[in-house]
Amino acid sequence: MTSILMVCLGNICRSPLAHGILESKLPQELFYVDSAGTANYHVGDSPDHRSITVAKSNGIDISKQQGRQFKISDFDTFDYIFAMDQSNYDNIIKLARNTSDIGKVKLILEVDDSVNDKRVPDPYYGDISDFEHVFSLLNSACTKLSKTLTGNSSN
Repeated sequence: MTSILMVCLGNICRSPLAHGILESKLPQELFYVDSAGTANYHVGDSPDHRSITVAKSNGIDISKQQGRQFKISDFDTFDYIFAMDQSNYDNIIKLARNTSDIGKVKLILEVDDSVNDKRVPDPYYGDISDFEHVFSLLNSACTKLSKTLTGNSSN
């Protein structure tokens, strides 16, 4: 089974959306998707209500997810680790033990050549339109990623 981890700062806005979106695009018997935050602000919390609302309006239920903090053992558990922005990427890389760990980490928007700015903006201090924009960015990236992971161009 291939395992993928989505990581943002608090694990309540961007990474839960990425987690839910990618999970909805991959066969669950072949792929495991999870999410985490680099900080411990929201451990055990549900995703932000605006992330839940935007996901639900797109047919995805992320309400059962719970925030957790990224840990060094995630390098052993996951085949791919996708950070939402450079700060998250840098915080993950600081915990890497070797080049193998580092090789698993990428920015999520690196998979989407059509996007110039590879940072997924943090919508936390914005309004619902900011969450919708983040959903759109992540949906496009996760569509491309799912096609790559499954080798299926019709996904």
